[in-house]
Amino acid sequence: MAENTIKKTNKPPFSWRDEVGYIFGDMAGSFVNLFIDAFYLTFCTYVLGVSPIFMGNLFLVARLFDAINDPVIGSFPDRWRLGKKGDKFKPYIKIAMWPLALANILCFTDVSSFSDTALHVWVSFAYILYGISYTGTSMPFGAMANVITDKPEERTKLSRARSIGGTVVGFGALSIVPLFAWDANNAPIPKAFFIIAVVFAILSLLGYTALMNMTHERIAEAPKEETFNYSLVIKDAFRNRPLIGVMVATVGSLIYITGNSQLGQIMFKEYYNRPDILAYVNFASLFVLLVALPTVPRLANSLGKQKTILFAVTGNFILSLFLMLVPIANPYLFAALFIIANIGQTCFTMLIWALVSDCLDYHQFKFGYRSDGSLYSIYTFSRKIGSTLASTLASYALAGIGFVSGVAAQSAEVSQHIRLLYTAVPVVTTILEIIGIGLIFNLNKEKTDAIYEELQAEHRK
Repeated sequence: MAENTIKKTNKPPFSWRDEVGYIFGDMAGSFVNLFIDAFYLTFCTYVLGVSPIFMGNLFLVARLFDAINDPVIGSFPDRWRLGKKGDKFKPYIKIAMWPLALANILCFTDVSSFSDTALHVWVSFAYILYGISYTGTSMPFGAMANVITDKPEERTKLSRARSIGGTVVGFGALSIVPLFAWDANNAPIPKAFFIIAVVFAILSLLGYTALMNMTHERIAEAPKEETFNYSLVIKDAFRNRPLIGVMVATVGSLIYITGNSQLGQIMFKEYYNRPDILAYVNFASLFVLLVALPTVPRLANSLGKQKTILFAVTGNFILSLFLMLVPIANPYLFAALFIIANIGQTCFTMLIWALVSDCLDYHQFKFGYRSDGSLYSIYTFSRKIGSTLASTLASYALAGIGFVSGVAAQSAEVSQHIRLLYTAVPVVTTILEIIGIGLIFNLNKEKTDAIYEELQAEHRK
């Protein structure tokens, strides 16, 4: 494959507009992705009466489908340019954002009156449509960071912006869902889920529109003389050690994000009989973000992104292990300790996207070409693996401990097992993050800076 010739377009310089636009872009995807990850299992089991076993099978089959679907869709921007403005990634987002919004509404439509077969077909179709559409938006969105700017400090700002978007939705907007979706008797309100899904779908479309209008794709590749070789990209990706490390760590991160959101709803309802507390936990986590916003980038600039993440997730592991081994009866004390323990995940989320950009730069440094869309699709599949492991294993585990769909409350024994499952999630997460970033990922601050300088020298030739 021929080397890429990189050039900068005549676009306005990087500014706060790009950061704010990227925040809106991540919020747009999160309004659908995080909502479905957090509440689809709950909605299907409590409202539609679908068994956890079926949901686990659905999550597994959908991800097996993604194993084929993700790399194909992710390679589209590297293969074909759409539109007349010369943008590489934006046109694909403009197409996929509409079915994504529709899928969000379909997932939370009350079809409990359908026949058993029709109900299960609906649940499956809605979820698979969501998976395809989310791939169509998330992959070009993530890869956009590398064409918005090529400067490490500006990419760190975009990584921070992306973490802000997801956190605002995850700990802000999603916090209100339990307050409206459960009645005074802790029973689900189907209509409330549907209304929230419609609102989030509209907000998703507005967020992507803001992304289009506020960001600029500045870094362009000159046309390639050789035909795109996707098999070579895949082969080289498995020789990209930093990328493999980030993927392993990301599997852990998504186990936390998905497992925490899915099991959190159930744990606070069944073990503490207080599903409303999860809303307060999420609100409180916003204050953690406010403290982390100025602090984490400074630590990353002085210590390096790798060391900052390792320090944070190691503390996360120690406190999470304590919460798993020591049951706490007071829900407020548990919530406070859980928030403190998982500050490490806030740090990880704020920096991981900058590490992904470093991995893509390393790929060009080592192999002599860029293929950001395809590489990002390979990386994103690791996110799908983590999300699937959490969703599938959570569903199977609930069935294994005797969880009964549709009943008002679970037995005391089942509630105890739910607590153990919920607290085990961050322990597994941090172990994978330490392995991925500490043992496999091998780009420290000095090496990252050296790669950047060499690539800049190549671009100036």
